[in-house]
Amino acid sequence: MEAAASVSQHAPLCRATRAIVDLDAIAANVRVFRALAPAAVLIAAVKGDAYGHGAVPVASAALKAGAGYLAVYTLDEAAALRHAGIRAPILLLGPLEMWEASVVWKLRLAPTISDFSAVRLLESAADGSRLPVHLKVDTGLTRAGASPRDAIVLARAVWRHPALELASVFTHFARADEPHSGSSQAQLRIFAETVHEMEAQGIRPQFIHAANTAGTLNVPEARLGAVRVGIGLYGYDPTRPDVPSVPLVPALSLVSRLTRVTRVGEGTGVGYGHEFRGSTGCTIGLVPIGYGDGLPRSLGLGRGRVLVRGTPVPVVGRMSMDQITVDLTSVPDARVGDDVVLIGSSGRLMQSAHDLGDQAGTISYDILTGLLPRVPRIYIEDSKIVSMSRLGGTISVNMP
Repeated sequence: MEAAASVSQHAPLCRATRAIVDLDAIAANVRVFRALAPAAVLIAAVKGDAYGHGAVPVASAALKAGAGYLAVYTLDEAAALRHAGIRAPILLLGPLEMWEASVVWKLRLAPTISDFSAVRLLESAADGSRLPVHLKVDTGLTRAGASPRDAIVLARAVWRHPALELASVFTHFARADEPHSGSSQAQLRIFAETVHEMEAQGIRPQFIHAANTAGTLNVPEARLGAVRVGIGLYGYDPTRPDVPSVPLVPALSLVSRLTRVTRVGEGTGVGYGHEFRGSTGCTIGLVPIGYGDGLPRSLGLGRGRVLVRGTPVPVVGRMSMDQITVDLTSVPDARVGDDVVLIGSSGRLMQSAHDLGDQAGTISYDILTGLLPRVPRIYIEDSKIVSMSRLGGTISVNMP
């Protein structure tokens, strides 16, 4: 993250507010999870625009580092990867609309099925080849997926189907980030019994999987034929976000700059509603980032903090769409142009997306996926800028 902050100041055509994504950190995190489950296929979850990091560059980095599969939720997310030239297998986690079935065949995606309506939908668009499908079993999350009994019937139908092949059978944990609850082990038992019954009937999927990031970290027996790594790919341990149980590296820094520094008098109102008023000797800094960039508005009114010159300073007053104001009184040498770090390192201090989420009353996932496209993403590799994604499109950058 320190490298990201130093590289970003040289980025061309970039606004003061920027997110710096370290692709080497993505690769390092892939290697951590591959070491935990060396016999498993690593499925890199790049849904939600790779949790706000940028799906195409992150997917490319993850595959280069050893991921064998990608996972997204929507067809559009999968199509963007295919149109970028990514040919790796893509697990499509979300439900399909009727018009999407033909596109799934055309793009050679691997959809999730959990009932016969999905099978019929895929049948209607069959093109003479065979399509891999992933059968999801609901073992206790009570969300998507077939019941164990229905899953066995569905697996038997897919196994015999001339146009479909059973790529995997999988489930999803409800409480893997609570390692002492026993919930994951109970779900895993149900899953194992379901798979065993399928195998007794001669049904053998290419692989089975159950573990998400938390499951991979906390439930070793769930490291089956594949592991699905989401938030861990981006450097966060959902069970121990402050001190990860393995050496994960946060991949994204969010940085802006001071555009105005001004002293305000006693009682001077700051921002909409004047809900913050200055005290004697108070210095206010203006930072061009707001809820229009995806920051939770709840970070205003003193709940949030940012780092300036290695010092934590509070966000004061109401957050605006495009700007926040911060109290710089404790940083007397602050100047226009100084970096303002929301996620990342400043001096000896580091603030993570988890920290920012705590301040906003939410979680790191929400902070990261909430960053909007008008925040440019600067991608670095080997401490050099390799590309930049902006509202106007992606720019390849050759920097010395």
